[in-house]
Amino acid sequence: MYKLFRPFLFRMDAERAHDVSLRAAEMAQSMTPGFVSSMFEFEDERLKQRLWGKAFANPLGLAAGADKNARLIDFWESVGFGFVEVGSVTAQASDGNPQPRAFRVRDDGALINRMGLNNDGAAAVAKRLAANRSDHTRPLGINIAKTHSPDIMGEAAVEDFRESFRLLAPDADYIALNVSCPNTREGKTFEAPDALDALLSVIMEERETPERRVPVLIKLSPPDSARVVFDSELEEVIAIALDHEVDGFIATNTASDRSGLSADDADLERIGRGGMSGAPLHARSMQMVRYLYRATDGEVPIIGVGGICDADTAYDTICAGASLVQLYTALVYEGPGLVKRIKQGLIERIKRDGYANIGEATGTRSEMGESVAS
Repeated sequence: MYKLFRPFLFRMDAERAHDVSLRAAEMAQSMTPGFVSSMFEFEDERLKQRLWGKAFANPLGLAAGADKNARLIDFWESVGFGFVEVGSVTAQASDGNPQPRAFRVRDDGALINRMGLNNDGAAAVAKRLAANRSDHTRPLGINIAKTHSPDIMGEAAVEDFRESFRLLAPDADYIALNVSCPNTREGKTFEAPDALDALLSVIMEERETPERRVPVLIKLSPPDSARVVFDSELEEVIAIALDHEVDGFIATNTASDRSGLSADDADLERIGRGGMSGAPLHARSMQMVRYLYRATDGEVPIIGVGGICDADTAYDTICAGASLVQLYTALVYEGPGLVKRIKQGLIERIKRDGYANIGEATGTRSEMGESVAS
């Protein structure tokens, strides 16, 4: 069905098409219970896992960015995602950057965006989640970031994060700290070791409150290329995260460069700056997953995201070391039916490789790919 609508959507600019798609999903969500799930239903015991004390029906999740304001959680669950991550949410509401700010790179299966963390703000999202708390049947992650303002820096920026965590943690099954968003004016606000250490000190203190005692994950930037040598700063970032007993990593965020794109330079110059997501990011994301898996001895769960577009890319990322995977850009190109196809494909692959369940595949091919000598 999506193939029929895609030409209509692709005649619009990327952001307007996204808004139209969300409105259609809201209409579907309001229909008779079971209407959406009847079209996409596919689950299998072999895809189930338990992580952070929560049951995941399958390892495929919705990545942050698709549903910033947590309006469509029921729809995403009905489509068949094993978990949903909403956001990024910031302490203060924001309109984000001026339009146009989202662009398709169709030949490469990629998107470039400089949305600027547009969202309703933590208080509004928390109110929405609290009103619908009993309706959610699958794990919910909430991705939080610093409010999009260059005036909020230093200690004020840490307090900004704290406010979002305080408001949103009670309704989350995990909180993802977006310390690496490339499409704000400041860039990687908290990925420097000292900044991350200060942030985690405050967040973990805030987590001591019983109603906010949720798993905390760190979302990291992709490496510069699939051949990159991971530097000492990344090692320090991982060490700081582990010292603070973070519960997992998300690898990776969008990329600020254009490595892997075949698009004409003039087209890319017309698009301008922004975070790149989609197929060209996959090899780099998977390399980061491998690195994290080895650096943590496979003891800290990893969510792999970046270029997940079919069963092969999902399975390869799991074998590289991810316990869970997420997608968003591929939905733009393939539609919600992709979720069912990937799950079916994962079953075929674990049967082929002789695994009893998907968890057995995690990290089975975690050897690092080719890299340049340091």
